[in-house]
Amino acid sequence: MFEYEFMQNAFMAGFLVALLSPTVGLFIVLKRYSMIGDTLSHSTFAGVAIGLVLGYNPLIVAFIYTTLCAVIIEFLRNYYKRYAEMVMSIILTFSLGIAIMLVSSGKASANINSFLFGSILTVTKSDIIMIAAVTIISFLLIGILYDKLIYVTFDEEGSGTLGVQVKLINYIFTIMVGAAISVSIRVMGILVISSVMIVPVATALQFKQGFKRSLIISIIIGLIDIMSGLVLSYMLDTAPGGTIAVISVIVLIIAIVISNINKKS
Repeated sequence: MFEYEFMQNAFMAGFLVALLSPTVGLFIVLKRYSMIGDTLSHSTFAGVAIGLVLGYNPLIVAFIYTTLCAVIIEFLRNYYKRYAEMVMSIILTFSLGIAIMLVSSGKASANINSFLFGSILTVTKSDIIMIAAVTIISFLLIGILYDKLIYVTFDEEGSGTLGVQVKLINYIFTIMVGAAISVSIRVMGILVISSVMIVPVATALQFKQGFKRSLIISIIIGLIDIMSGLVLSYMLDTAPGGTIAVISVIVLIIAIVISNINKKS
């Protein structure tokens, strides 16, 4: 299996996605901001469709479009403070509308399934470089802004009184989420990309550890989910995104069962 270059590329990309997605996902879950994952993942669909129609690299166009959507979401979230969920629904609806229009026109139909469901056959070296760049930049930003991100995550209103630039931190974080999602679609696919950000974190939280330990556990679980999903998708000839999503939920169920057994013992 590993003698094939496409499998080597898929596993390298999967490894990077497993590091990046749960790391960003932990902050998303603790901020109770899970819907942004679905919103931005569907936004990438529009970005991919635009890229295919214009003849540009779909991942780059998806990255630009999703980042723009992330900025707009954060801007409107500040404007409609009491209706944040409504803002994300608007962006999601608009992006899906664009994507459906372009795909149904027949101008963006080429390879669209590989973006929707993920494909280990289509991961290229340039994709790996792009994922690696986003992963490194995201880890650097999290390292630099770690304390401020923690403050904003657990107490957004109180952080402002401590002199933390809450709006700036939220903009940076939202852009980070958009970037993480847009570069991961080759492996995971648009339809289930948010699962690799949320489900490993949900699994890690079953162990009821502190923030840093939960972060490490979620990354380990993400690696298990993605690597085993890639192997199984190769063996069964199925889309990696769906396979990884199913495995991640199975692992979550196992973690819940173990957690309940430990409670009773």
